[in-house]
Amino acid sequence: MLAAVAVPAFAQTAVTVNGKPILKARVDMYAKSEAAAANTIESPQLREEVQKKLIALEVMRQEADKQGYGLRSDVRDAVENARQSIIISAFLAKYIGKNPVTDAEIKVEYDKYIAAMGDKEYRARHILVATEDEAKAIIAKLKLGGKFEELAKQSKDGSANNGGDLGWNLPGKLVPEFSGPMTALKNGSYTETPVKSRHGFHVIKLEETRPAPKYEILKQQLAEVARRRKVQEYRDSLVKKAVIK
Repeated sequence: MLAAVAVPAFAQTAVTVNGKPILKARVDMYAKSEAAAANTIESPQLREEVQKKLIALEVMRQEADKQGYGLRSDVRDAVENARQSIIISAFLAKYIGKNPVTDAEIKVEYDKYIAAMGDKEYRARHILVATEDEAKAIIAKLKLGGKFEELAKQSKDGSANNGGDLGWNLPGKLVPEFSGPMTALKNGSYTETPVKSRHGFHVIKLEETRPAPKYEILKQQLAEVARRRKVQEYRDSLVKKAVIK
């Protein structure tokens, strides 16, 4: 009976460092983690490297303890904070596993997103200058046949090198002073009066529009938003029930 118990107990220790065991399960965990991070398979060479790292960590931990670092208040606080974070992360992962977000909850997040951001994307160019007079001068040149992309080279932001092209944007991602005049334009037209924002004065040209990203495209991203909301609501419910004096 003693031999039957001793064999599995011994098998759990991968190596000892100054008499302190490093468990095989710990080597297994780190090897799996490193293999996944490197998108490769576990191999004897990988396990050997992992074991060397764990030995080095254990040697340093023992030396740090010998020098009293484990008794320092700031170190104890950091350890407790890390412990708390790990426990809570595991606790919440279990909670979400038992209470996964539903398609209906994700759809609610999508509807909120579209309501806040807009149901169309706009591809616009702009020319940003410091004064209203500069913007008016640019508009006058456009009316005389000037090319927007060429005039955009004098813009005060990074888009100057790209003909003022801002790429595709939902209105809700832009400051209202800019998005309002932009969404009022027709494709190919530009603002005929300067548009003022906190950044300066803009001349805006709308190139084209398209529908906002569909639900299926944003589903994974919004599922994470729904998970965070569910966790926050659960946390708030626990705080509400707590006796706080």
